[in-house]
Amino acid sequence: MTDLYECYNILKKCQYGYGVFASRDIKQGEIVEKGVMYPLFNVDGNENPHLFTWSSDKTKWAGGSGLLPFYNYSDNPNAEKERDLDNYSLKVTAKKDIKKGEEITTTYFSKKWRKCFTDF
Repeated sequence: MTDLYECYNILKKCQYGYGVFASRDIKQGEIVEKGVMYPLFNVDGNENPHLFTWSSDKTKWAGGSGLLPFYNYSDNPNAEKERDLDNYSLKVTAKKDIKKGEEITTTYFSKKWRKCFTDF
């Protein structure tokens, strides 16, 4: 059986509310976090930035376990997300070396079209 959840990082207050910070040095290619996603119904992810787009046609939404909802956006991220739509899982991997104490950032798949991201 594969572990469903794994994370060794820290949630801290930052300029955007909360962010995820490395609790140790992380090497490029290393898994930063992997977690379980859960489908959500009767919600509008265009209004709520803590939800994830969970379909190619932009009609399904999901919530994430652990620190997954707290990775802040960057135009030059140090990590990337990999969605497994069929198995409701998400993996965050380091795109480059990340130092202990550094904020871990990603891009947002839906940043270009979701109303809740217009101020980013």
